[in-house]
Amino acid sequence: MTYNLIRYGVKDASIAENRALVAAVFETLDETQPQSVRYLVLELENGEFVHIVGYDKDSSALTELDAFKAFGANHAERRSTPLARSAAKIVGNYRMLAKADEAVPA
Repeated sequence: MTYNLIRYGVKDASIAENRALVAAVFETLDETQPQSVRYLVLELENGEFVHIVGYDKDSSALTELDAFKAFGANHAERRSTPLARSAAKIVGNYRMLAKADEAVPA
């Protein structure tokens, strides 16, 4: 599985909108349940959002969702800082991310 960490700041006036768009992505993921994607989003108290994305082969199971496209549509306008993307490797994981052979709790 390939992992990426994406981090960016959001303008104060756009935090609620960003949060709602992220929630819509998770609602769609709950409905479609793609097995090839792992996704976690954190909102920090300073207005930054951190996304951890894991995927097999490619990320299209996430990026092709209509809700994800809506999230990305005006993303640059909502941001207060540039988007920083980094490939990541899991060094340790205690019950945060499901292992490949176990079910993700509902």
